[in-house]
Amino acid sequence: MKFRKLAVAAVAASALVVAGCSNGDPATSSSAGNGGAAKAGGGDITVAVVTHAAPGDAFWDVVKSGAEAAGKQENVKVTYAGDPDPAKQSQLIDNAVAQKVQGIAVSMANPDGLKESIQRAIAAGVPVITINSGLEKSKEFGALTHVGQSEELAGEGAGEKFRSLGAKKMLCVIHEAGNIGLESRCSGAKKTFGGGQNLQVDISNVADAQNTIKSALLADPSIDGILTLNDGIAKAAVAARKEANSKALIATFDVSSDVTDAVLVGDIAFAVDQQPYLQGYLPVVFFALKVRNGNDVGGGQPVYSGPGYVTKDNAAQVKKFAATGTR
Repeated sequence: MKFRKLAVAAVAASALVVAGCSNGDPATSSSAGNGGAAKAGGGDITVAVVTHAAPGDAFWDVVKSGAEAAGKQENVKVTYAGDPDPAKQSQLIDNAVAQKVQGIAVSMANPDGLKESIQRAIAAGVPVITINSGLEKSKEFGALTHVGQSEELAGEGAGEKFRSLGAKKMLCVIHEAGNIGLESRCSGAKKTFGGGQNLQVDISNVADAQNTIKSALLADPSIDGILTLNDGIAKAAVAARKEANSKALIATFDVSSDVTDAVLVGDIAFAVDQQPYLQGYLPVVFFALKVRNGNDVGGGQPVYSGPGYVTKDNAAQVKKFAATGTR
């Protein structure tokens, strides 16, 4: 599959980078952890993964699994912590620096809210790799590289697919207010689809999100395409479509076993896969290479983990990996 080849290429590229210190020399002392965060791996290197996720988020559990797997493979101690509040996430970054970790992987749903803490980390000699969100600000803030997908380009791909399937009026459902990555997805989709409208819901209340989507469909029966940006909201959209007696096509970002099942039976037309496992796995490998070999990965450019697309043609194969937590 296309996105599988991207993963292989990204790992291979880590062996071809040129040595350098563009992101600051990593600290050399080891650390026992990051403020009680979850830990995995061992050895003389500690890497902190700091995300904007609330505990128990299935998507971020896959990111965490990838980081922990890389930690065990590379003999690197990995700590994981997350908070959706930018101020609290910044504090987690500061805590990691105080613990003298050798690298920090951080997601930037709200880049401006994290800028100062990220730049303090780099000034302290702790290299940073951004993951998942914030690609557009990653280089500006001084990160080594970004591991993820271009949300704008991924959205453009989704818009093109909707248009090719014959949809005429698209609804893009944003589930986190202020998340620039989600806004970029909708912006890209509307660009290639030729328009559309955003609908704001709250990921913390899926039942209410379902009702909001249902109300939108009842208010405008001409909506024939629904793009969700989260697998849980996708399930809500499927239920809302049924309740509204709508025939709108549904597509979503992000993959889970539920999503692959829905694609296989036709409830969801396609899913955009950014491979969260790689977003946890690759930064740990990259930091190990930097500390042990002086390698910097990316050459100032992002390392793309997506987008890939899950359709009926490949959903069964992807489902096997989603069930084990690696997709």
